[in-house]
Amino acid sequence: MRNPFFGAAAVLAGALALSACQGRPKAAATPAPAVTVAHPLVEQVVDWDDYVGQFQAVNTVEVRPRVSGYLVGVHFKDGQMVRRGQELFTIDPRPTEAALQQAEAQQARAEATLANARTELARRKELLGIQAVSKEEYEAQQAAVRTAAADVAAAQANVRAQALNVGFTRITAPISGRVSYRRVDVGNAVVADSTVLTTIVSVDPIRFVFQGSEALFLKHQRQGGAHALGTPVRIRLEDEPDYRWRGKLDFIDNAIEPGTGAIRGHAVVANPSGFLTPGMFGHMQLADAKPYQGMLIPDTAVATQGAKRIVYVAAPDGAVDVRVVELGPLSGGLRVIRSGLKPQDLVIIDGQQRARPGQKVKAKLDRIRHEDVDQGLPTVVLPPAGSATPVGGR
Repeated sequence: MRNPFFGAAAVLAGALALSACQGRPKAAATPAPAVTVAHPLVEQVVDWDDYVGQFQAVNTVEVRPRVSGYLVGVHFKDGQMVRRGQELFTIDPRPTEAALQQAEAQQARAEATLANARTELARRKELLGIQAVSKEEYEAQQAAVRTAAADVAAAQANVRAQALNVGFTRITAPISGRVSYRRVDVGNAVVADSTVLTTIVSVDPIRFVFQGSEALFLKHQRQGGAHALGTPVRIRLEDEPDYRWRGKLDFIDNAIEPGTGAIRGHAVVANPSGFLTPGMFGHMQLADAKPYQGMLIPDTAVATQGAKRIVYVAAPDGAVDVRVVELGPLSGGLRVIRSGLKPQDLVIIDGQQRARPGQKVKAKLDRIRHEDVDQGLPTVVLPPAGSATPVGGR
């Protein structure tokens, strides 16, 4: 039999608990998170593809002697700039000068022989008229004149050759540029067309050689053909933050290399100060297709969802929506969006970590500007590789 005392106590405890619950105040509703939104920045942009390459001289010459002999003079300082035609080395000219004098003497002898043969021919022509000599003797003298004339021509050619050898004892710069160090000192013998005396590389302009992947080459082909010669390029060196060097594309090879699957090209860059040196490495950007209308947002506004790239968009009532976007290259810290957004969309550019799809946010309207990008913040590199610039250049 249940005890009536315990039953009453249980009823009293339940009543007290209900009274306490009814007297407790309700929890306050969670406020909508604050975010910053902006319309995409719409501009005409040009895409730039990235390449790594190396500077090379447009012209490189190994300076070799044209005659053999002993070196008697060096007329430059190692590493200096030289101009075309400037004398660099001197070979002892006395042997070649003696050979020239001998050739000139042989020419004089041949000319004297020719003059004598012509005089004898004239005499025999008169004797032939009175039949004092036979016709055969006259024709033999004509042959002697032709032989003497040929000997004169050979002697003259020998004189010119020996004169060239005398001139070749003065070794001059075949191109303008920067000369290397001298590899042979005064007093040493040099051999014609064999001994390397020094090298000269041209400086201005200079060539930037690079290789492009087959994928990039195919992309350009599908866009209407490979890059036209004269397409602008810009280059930065290993220690430079900006692409300060400007040039133009001037060569694309006619075949893809089977071993690497890449195609070779080079651009020409002005280098009036001579600062760029053959052998330097650099990063080059090559202007892509024609300018197009692009939408740009801060790169930090792009998030990852699996293999997709997404951005958060706020509706007029504050509700958050997710948009899957196709990314383009970077343009001054802003990411080009190829598809997935509209110009009138309000993209969440700050506070997106507090936004949840379907929930509402308290949106503050702002404006996207190139100069507002915080260069100190880390940038997430997203494919495709490359960059873009607004038309007009930034």
